[in-house]
Amino acid sequence: MPPGTPLNRWWPRWRRRWQRQAWWRALLRRWGPPPPIPDGLWHHVWRQYPFLAALTEAERETLRRLCQHFLARKEFHGAQGLRITDALALAVAAQACLPLLHWGLPGLKWYGDFVGIVVHPDEVLARRTVTDAAGVVHHYTEALAGEAMHGGPVMLTWTHARGQPGASQAGHNLVIHEFVHQLDLRHKRHDEAADGCPRLPPGFLGLAPAQARRHWRDTLYAAHARHRQAVELAERFGAPRPWLDAYGAESPVEFFAVACEAYFVNRPRLGEAFPELLPLFDAFFRHPAVNGAATP
Repeated sequence: MPPGTPLNRWWPRWRRRWQRQAWWRALLRRWGPPPPIPDGLWHHVWRQYPFLAALTEAERETLRRLCQHFLARKEFHGAQGLRITDALALAVAAQACLPLLHWGLPGLKWYGDFVGIVVHPDEVLARRTVTDAAGVVHHYTEALAGEAMHGGPVMLTWTHARGQPGASQAGHNLVIHEFVHQLDLRHKRHDEAADGCPRLPPGFLGLAPAQARRHWRDTLYAAHARHRQAVELAERFGAPRPWLDAYGAESPVEFFAVACEAYFVNRPRLGEAFPELLPLFDAFFRHPAVNGAATP
C-alpha cells in the first residue's frame, strides 16, 4: 500500500482472504507439531526487550513454546514492501504471547478467531466518520500505529512494534496493546464492541460471575475517569503529566489496553500509579507471585 493510502481501502480485502482460507489452515495444523524455534534466533529476539530478559529461564521456555504454536497458527503479511523476516515474526509473537504466559498453550484460544497479522513499515492513514451530539457527521483521517478488530487481521507498524529506547520505562508496547484488544473482543458477538471487560474465569477473585464483572468494570472505569481527569489537567492547565500514556484517557477500552501494556512491561510503575488495577490484572493473567501458581 503506497504511503498515505487510507487503510480502509485495503483492510477488508485481506480480511476476506484470511477468512476464506481458514479451513485448509486448520487441516495443516493437524499434521504435526510446529517447527522448533532455533536457539540463536530465540536468544537474539528476547534479549532485545528488557521485559522479556527479566523473565526467569523457565518462563522464557514457556513463552518460546507459546511462540512456536502461535507462529504455526498465524499468517504474517508485510505491507508497503516490508519483508517479514523470521526475527520480525518472532519479535511480534513473543510480545503477543506474553499476556498468555501463565495460561499456557490453552491460552492461545483467546487469539483463535483471527489469523492475519499485517505489518506496515510506519504509521498508516485511516478514514474515520463520527456523528456528534447534534447529529452532524464529521469525516477525518487518523494516523494509526496499530489496530485490532473482530475476526482480524491485527495491524501493526514495525517502527513501533520493534520497540524503541525507553519504551518499557514509559510503559509502552504496541503489540501487547493491540493483542489485549483481541482479548477484550474475544467471546463478544460481532455486533458487540469492546468495552474493557474481557470474559472473566469462573470464581474470579472469589466472586459470582455478575459480581466479578461488576467489580472489574467499576474498578477499571473509575481508574479511567481518574486518568482522564489527570490528562485534562495536564493539557489544559499545565499540571504534571501522568506517567501512563495519555491515549488511555480516550475511553475505558483504550485505558484497558494502555494499562495492560504498562502492566507487562513495567508492572511496578503501574502499581504505583494505579494500585487498584494490580489485583484485577494479577488474577486475570494468573501472575504466579500473587496466585501461587507454578510457571507452566
